[in-house]
Amino acid sequence: MVTVMLAVTGAATVTLAFLLRRARLRHERAMGERGWLLERERAAAARAAVDEERARIAHELHDIVSHNVSVMIVQAGAAREVLATMPAEAGAALAAVERAGRDTMTELRNLLGLLAPDPAGGEDPGLAPQPTLARLSPLVDRIAFAGLPVEVRVSGEPRPLPTGIDVTAFRIVQEALTNALKHGSGGKAEVTIRYAEHALRVEVLTTGPSVLTGDVPPAAPPGDGAGRGLAGLRERVAVYGGDLDARRRLGGGFRVRARLPLDAS
Repeated sequence: MVTVMLAVTGAATVTLAFLLRRARLRHERAMGERGWLLERERAAAARAAVDEERARIAHELHDIVSHNVSVMIVQAGAAREVLATMPAEAGAALAAVERAGRDTMTELRNLLGLLAPDPAGGEDPGLAPQPTLARLSPLVDRIAFAGLPVEVRVSGEPRPLPTGIDVTAFRIVQEALTNALKHGSGGKAEVTIRYAEHALRVEVLTTGPSVLTGDVPPAAPPGDGAGRGLAGLRERVAVYGGDLDARRRLGGGFRVRARLPLDAS
């Protein structure tokens, strides 16, 4: 009887050891799979962050280069037209080309400085701050000097804005005016900045050939505002929970409207 009990106890011990070993192996396997999943999630998050940063840099480069190069092209063309007959005006246009080139270099240096800061911690005195609505006047002056009159209206009580929203609002105006300068034929532009209680609203209206007469030039931006610059702006605005609408006006020209919520900032 004792022998039988010892045999049963021994078998139970072996069975328990086997079960414990199997449970430990399962635990180790589960931990290994969990670690692999966590590593994959970290890698995916890192790739998403890199893609987002690349998109942001691409948008910044587009905004910087597209605007300033467009102004330079317009001014260089104007200088060429009047070089022989009106040398003073030609000189002024070439000076504007030089300023636009310097502005481009300054903004590019600023962007590169943000991407690769000085390891010694020093600041480059040539770096300019990010463009915001406070720098709207120089932008308007450049566009007006290039041949597109611009009227600016501000409604509501101006107040400090979060940096991202401030930069985005500036870029909206810059992109709309640059497109009007590149694709318009004469006309003018109206910029309205409205400080509402819960949102910042930006509207840019430009005049030009009417779609009703069929006089729209083939180089004009698409009617749904799907150009690269405006598409990038839509993504910027969406980051802050806002919306942007860009379309051709029936009476001629283009309209860009954006709403940037301030409550969530």
